[in-house]
Amino acid sequence: MQSDSTPSQVAAVVFDLDGVLVDSESVWDEVRKRFTEENGGHWHEGAQRDMMGMSSVEWSRYVRHRLGVQMEPERISAKVSDRVAELYRERLPLLPGAVEAIRALAAKWPLGLASSSNRHVIDLVLEEAGIADAFRATVSSEEVGAGKPAPDVYLAAAERLHVEPSACVAIEDSTNGIRSAHAAGMAVIAVPNPDFPPDPEALELADASLDSLTELSPDLVLKSAA
Repeated sequence: MQSDSTPSQVAAVVFDLDGVLVDSESVWDEVRKRFTEENGGHWHEGAQRDMMGMSSVEWSRYVRHRLGVQMEPERISAKVSDRVAELYRERLPLLPGAVEAIRALAAKWPLGLASSSNRHVIDLVLEEAGIADAFRATVSSEEVGAGKPAPDVYLAAAERLHVEPSACVAIEDSTNGIRSAHAAGMAVIAVPNPDFPPDPEALELADASLDSLTELSPDLVLKSAA
């Protein structure tokens, strides 16, 4: 619960998952690439960037219609996400400072999570990392109308937290994620992934930019919302 000493302009903090808490972009990229090639599709180098931020509904349709995998999108999504979950059970690629940042901010504000991952993948990551109890609300973009860069998933997170989006600070890494949180009316702290950096135009929308989650602190959250 928010303490009396915490300024009212921040009511909650909403985290992205992939690329922020877990170093997962390369995992999803490799699994989707291998799945596409094993099932008669045609992978191209721009596919990974195209699919960043898409909901599972959107990227599975992309794999079918743009990459040529002749399989129903629902089955594509299930098979790919199950393989990602399997790899996470073997080794969860948590990013440095992720657990510490979550615990530090959860002591000050309610936390939400707005992710493009499938629901069962979200739940698995939070349980494996031992931080499921830190989040008041989690939303998968498969549960809303449109994936990032549309604001739907962040608006849903704010609604489930019972706060106004304008009183939230989002923690994001990608072009589509930053645009999504910004479109929802949230302040944004960017933690760019050096392997998949956001576009400069998107990064300009962020209120602060960090090299690592190890730099994230309650004071920085307050400054970003000022």
